[in-house]
Amino acid sequence: MNNAISQFRDAMRAAGLEPPDVLEPGKLHRFPGAGKRPANRAGWCLLFDDGLGGCFGDWSSGFSETWQAKRDKPLSRAERAAFAHRVEAAKKQAEAERHTRQAEAATRAAATWNAATPAPGNHPYLIRKRIRPHGARIHKGALTVPVMDFTGRLTSLQFIAADGGKLLLSGGRKLGCFIPVAGDMKDPARVILCEGWATGCTLAEDEPATRVLAAIDAGNLEPVALAARHRWPSAELVIAGDDDRLTAGNPGATTAKAAAIASDGLLALPQWPENAPEHLSDFNDLAVWLAQQVEQGGGV
Repeated sequence: MNNAISQFRDAMRAAGLEPPDVLEPGKLHRFPGAGKRPANRAGWCLLFDDGLGGCFGDWSSGFSETWQAKRDKPLSRAERAAFAHRVEAAKKQAEAERHTRQAEAATRAAATWNAATPAPGNHPYLIRKRIRPHGARIHKGALTVPVMDFTGRLTSLQFIAADGGKLLLSGGRKLGCFIPVAGDMKDPARVILCEGWATGCTLAEDEPATRVLAAIDAGNLEPVALAARHRWPSAELVIAGDDDRLTAGNPGATTAKAAAIASDGLLALPQWPENAPEHLSDFNDLAVWLAQQVEQGGGV
C-alpha cells in the first residue's frame, strides 16, 4: 500500500497539486488547490481502499483526473468496468461534498452580507484607488463585495483589506461567478468584463450606463464571459484585460484574449503613455497614474 500511496502522490504532484501529508485509502481528502493559501480546501483526492486506483482534482478550476496503479497485465473487460464504476462513484462523492460545502458558504455569505454596513467613501482602499464604493459594504473593517451567479444568487463574498489584500469566503463558489460592479442585469446593450473589482469601478465611472462585471481573477474570465454571452446574446461584450507586462506569458492579456475569442467579444487593454511606469498593469492603475500626473503638473 505504501508504494501505491507514493505513486498516487507523484501523480497529483505531476498535475500541479500538492497532496495532503496523510493519505488514508478509501477516504475523501481535501487540501489547498493549486497555488492556493494553506486554508484553502479546493483540492480533493480519493485513493481506493485497495490502492489500485483513485481520483483527484481541484474544485476551483474544475480539473479532475483518474489514477491507476501500475500492473503486470492489462485489466480484463470486467475489471475495466468495475474500475470505471468506482471512479464514477468517487467523482459523485466529491461532487456531493463540493455542493454541500458551497451551499454552507452561500448561507454564511448571506448572513455576513446582511449584517455588513455600507462602505464609507473615505475607506483607505477607495481613496488609494480613487474609486467610489459602488455598493460595497464593511465587515470587520474590510471592504466586502458580493460574488453572484447569473441566476442572481449570492454564492460568496470577497473581502478587501485597506492595504489591498484580498480574500474570498472559504468554500464559496467562484468559477463562472462574478462581482456585479454597476449597471442593469436585465437587458444591457453593452457589458464590460474585467478581472478585479477596483478596475471594474474605474471602468463603470468612465461609462456609467454600461453593465460592468468583475471576474475576480484571470482564470475566471473565460467562464464568466461565456456565461455572459449566453445570458445576453445580443449585447456588445468587451473583455477589459490586465496587461501583465512584467510577467512571463502576460497572463492577463493572454486570458483576456482567449475569453474574447471564446465569447465572440471585443478585447480592450490599457494603452500606456510612453512615460508610464512598467509596473502598472490594469485600467485602474492607468487612471490613478494619469490623475497623479495632472495633480503634479507633469506631462503625460
